[in-house]
Amino acid sequence: MRNCFMHSLTLAALLPVVTLASAAVSSHGIPNPAVIAHRGASYDAPESTLPAYLLAREIGADYLEMDLQRTRDGVLVAVHDDVLTRTSNVAERFPERQGSPVSAFTLAELKSLDVGSWFNRAYPERARAAYRNLRILTLDEVIDIAEGNPERRPGLYIETKQPAQFPGIEEDLKQRLAARGWLEQPGRVVLQTFDRHSLELLHQAMPQTPKILLLWVGKGGIEPASGRSFAGTTDDDKAAFYAQQQPKDHAEFERWLDYAKAGGAIGTGPSATRNALGEQSYADLIQPWMIEDNHARGLLVHAYTLDDAVDFERAMKAGVDGIFTNRAGELMRFYGRPVAQSEGQLLRTLGY
Repeated sequence: MRNCFMHSLTLAALLPVVTLASAAVSSHGIPNPAVIAHRGASYDAPESTLPAYLLAREIGADYLEMDLQRTRDGVLVAVHDDVLTRTSNVAERFPERQGSPVSAFTLAELKSLDVGSWFNRAYPERARAAYRNLRILTLDEVIDIAEGNPERRPGLYIETKQPAQFPGIEEDLKQRLAARGWLEQPGRVVLQTFDRHSLELLHQAMPQTPKILLLWVGKGGIEPASGRSFAGTTDDDKAAFYAQQQPKDHAEFERWLDYAKAGGAIGTGPSATRNALGEQSYADLIQPWMIEDNHARGLLVHAYTLDDAVDFERAMKAGVDGIFTNRAGELMRFYGRPVAQSEGQLLRTLGY
């Protein structure tokens, strides 16, 4: 893995360089509108893996987005799911522990998993032989990627995932970022969480680092007008269910904006409904009045997770300040920011 990792970084340094049309920069040092590569370029490569982050960097994304968890032996890793069955061969490697959370595994055990082959099976039209046997990345390895091409220097957009499972993870994150010199430049790191308590802890640990409170309609988030959660319904189509959900009332939505401000956030990350619905389509929290309520409080709005031009256009018309996307190249092109090569060409140049 290490040899493959270093080889890819060397190849990336040889990629052609273009001058990108710059986004405006907010007072927090955050580009506006921001291109936030959700788990890397995760439409074209397995999420949160080396090729996904390398590709997002070479596309020119402003941020590499990641979900942070901690191994049993205390190492910070970039993994989204609490349980690894969807994106790895954990059922084959550790059948008796396949339902265990990330925190139950050592780094060595996690590094033994194949986190790329699932993508080839799920998306055969985007499959690549080189995706087989990709490995889980540590926070430090993602930082290495972000630093790996001096002509492309994306920031990091880091979520504390399931923070209640990892007491002290906010302080652990501060220590690693400080050790790597990543807390010195405003806006180079953005911290995000759905958890209000974790937001407060992040603000205590890193008061000068921009933070985003992620917004969600449902259990643990904004109370829905319907009074129902997906788990309590018989609906088969989760996206259609979420598309119908609205905050209980205007005051309930505003309450969560006030939580964001009180916890030290400089913005919110609301869910959005995709035009074509689908797996990552949720409640529509980027209606124009909602954006206006955010902006009236001085909060930025970064919407998650949109991939198509029709959705980009609607979000920008509503007034969002940035978008989480699995297709960073598509969003860059939508913004009129040039991309040197196609995603396929870039992946080939990177050795995939």
